[in-house]
Amino acid sequence: MGRIEFRDIYKSFGSKHVLRGVDLVVDPGEVLFIIGQSGAGKSVLVKHLIGLLRPDRGRVFLDDLDVTDLKEKEFYPIRKRCAMVFQNSTLFDSMSLVENVILPIRKHLGLTDEESRDLAMEKLRLVGMQRYSDRYPADFGDGMRKKVAIARALTLDPEYVIFDEPTTGIDPISAAMVDKLIRHLSDNVGVTSIVISHDLRSIFGIADRIAMLYQGKLLLDGSQSDFKTSEDPIVQQFIQGLPEGPMEV
Repeated sequence: MGRIEFRDIYKSFGSKHVLRGVDLVVDPGEVLFIIGQSGAGKSVLVKHLIGLLRPDRGRVFLDDLDVTDLKEKEFYPIRKRCAMVFQNSTLFDSMSLVENVILPIRKHLGLTDEESRDLAMEKLRLVGMQRYSDRYPADFGDGMRKKVAIARALTLDPEYVIFDEPTTGIDPISAAMVDKLIRHLSDNVGVTSIVISHDLRSIFGIADRIAMLYQGKLLLDGSQSDFKTSEDPIVQQFIQGLPEGPMEV
């Protein structure tokens, strides 16, 4: 397994400059948190990896393969290796949990119905949802639905999973369950996780490394300890959740 590298990434939307030369490496097997204020460019940055956005300037590499200028069809194998779990679980309410998980299997793997269901059940088992396989998303809260969305993202055995605000809008117990699952995927399955978040409990609970974006640049890239001991007033304001300080809103 190789690594992901963002080199000198710039991205603007009209007159709004979101990213202003971001350099970031994601190492194999780690849980990397990308943090910062809302609108700091966290999701914008990672969407360049799977071709949902193209940089105005800079390059993106996956295992030394430059993916920056790939055509849409050329991104298909990249997206199989790099799954994304969006903030909203995006499950189909008219389908059971197992039917939701089967969808990408049917589309990409060409398995029989029985083989597809077996694989979907294996992924549901991985996230602890197998006993509810024939029930429907409306029967569950946001935390449980998010676990099913993660199971679906794992169906093609991705090497990398991008989690976009995985604990936003869910209760603390469900959030802790999701955090535990992300940590398990890294430690026991070998998945490299990129977690976009501003949830301080999650950040200082499971992160191997933290990268903070501020005003379009990488302000600090380091360990939990590096952040806790940083003397940068902007870093301290963010990690302490202080309403007053030098950080511009």
